[in-house]
Amino acid sequence: MSKIEFDKPGNFLYPLPAVMVTCGDAEGENNIITIAWTGTVCSDPPMVYISVRKERHSYSMIKEKGEFVINLPSEELTYALDRAGCTTGAKVDKFSDCKLTRAKSFKVSAPSIAEAPVCIECRVTQILELGTHDMFLAEVVSVSVDEKYLDEKGAFHMDRCNLVAYEHGAYRKMAETIGTFGYSVRKK
Repeated sequence: MSKIEFDKPGNFLYPLPAVMVTCGDAEGENNIITIAWTGTVCSDPPMVYISVRKERHSYSMIKEKGEFVINLPSEELTYALDRAGCTTGAKVDKFSDCKLTRAKSFKVSAPSIAEAPVCIECRVTQILELGTHDMFLAEVVSVSVDEKYLDEKGAFHMDRCNLVAYEHGAYRKMAETIGTFGYSVRKK
């Protein structure tokens, strides 16, 4: 196999989760920002990060209140996911514009998106200035899921949510399961 090196290095760590982050300020204004720079950083305590450009409308809200909600979108929410990332909350009420419903969160004052199958409520613990983006490290304080993804025993099935990923300018369907954790070493 032959490889070539790109002239300018960049982030090729794809696919990534594509999420809608909701936030609010002290005056009660809410916003939705589409984020692909996000992920898990720790299991115990459960912690995540989002990276946001300082000039984004949501940046000051998240910094001021120190909280946000990561809403995982299903395939059905892809249009809203994209639209929320292509408009500014300084000019548009993204909840109305994207036809999404504000839902009261359990532990933070920022709203959740009612239509999202999974909502992850977060409190900021640290802000790291990195360059084009600042990283908000946050502890997960609550997770809520749509009941329709629970089976009769109450187990949650993320594979039924039809989540989407972001890959170098495109939204992608999540692929079907090709293995499970530990299958390569499991005794036969």
